[in-house]
Amino acid sequence: MKTIAIIPARGGSKGLPGKNIKLLDGHPLIAYPISAARLSGACDEIIVTTDSEEIADVARRYGASVPFIRPRELAQDLSTTEETLQHALASYEELTNETFDICVFLTATDIFRNPAWVKQAVDALKNDPDLESAFSVHGTHKNYWIKNDGDDEGYSRLQDWMASYSSRQVRKKIYREDTGLTCASRAHLWRNGRRIGDRILPIINDRSETGLDIHSEFDFFLCEQAIAWLKANDPDNAPQIIEPDR
Repeated sequence: MKTIAIIPARGGSKGLPGKNIKLLDGHPLIAYPISAARLSGACDEIIVTTDSEEIADVARRYGASVPFIRPRELAQDLSTTEETLQHALASYEELTNETFDICVFLTATDIFRNPAWVKQAVDALKNDPDLESAFSVHGTHKNYWIKNDGDDEGYSRLQDWMASYSSRQVRKKIYREDTGLTCASRAHLWRNGRRIGDRILPIINDRSETGLDIHSEFDFFLCEQAIAWLKANDPDNAPQIIEPDR
C-alpha cells in the first residue's frame, strides 16, 4: 500500500508573516513536519504544497519534493485544508501516473509531534481494512459550552454529563482532534474532499505542549521556550530535525 505525506505551507500569513520559513531553534517551521515524515519511515513520498517559491526552495533543502506550485486561488485566507489536500493529491497522481492508498497530513505550525505517531497511524490503516482514518488526539477533563442557535442568546453545555463535576483524575474525558500533528486517511477520502472518515482510530497523547499551534509571535515565543525546556529536561520528546542538504 503506497503512502504519500502532503504538507501544506502557503506563503501568506497575516498573524505571523513568513511563518512557514521563520527559524525556530535554528530551523524553519517547514522543516519540522518534513523531518517527522522522514523519520517515521512510513511515507513513500513526501511533498509540500505551497504557493511560494521561497518556501519550495527551503522544503526541498530539507528533503521534501515540491513538484508544483499551488494555484493562487487555493492559497487564500479562506481556502480550506480539504481543498488543498484534494488538489495536491490529484495533481501529484496525475503528474507521476501513480496511485496512492494512504495519505498523511502534517502541518508546519504544529511541531511537537513524535514521528512514531505517523508510523502508528499508517500501520493502523494497513493492518485494519475497515479503518478510514487514524489521527492524533489530546484528552481533556475541561467542560465546554456552546452558544445556542436562533434568537436565544444563552449557552448550553456541550454534553449533558458535564453538569456533574468530579476530580480530573476520574472525570470522563473528551478529546481534541489534532490532525495537524498526525493524520493518516484512505486516499479515496481526500479525492472526495474529506480529510478524515467516520471509522477512526484516535492516537492519544497526554503531552501539554501539543496544544501549541503557531499563528502569532506569542505562539512562536511559547514554542521557543518549550523546545528549550524539553532539550534540558526531556530530550527524547524534543522535536527532531534532519539537517538540510547544503
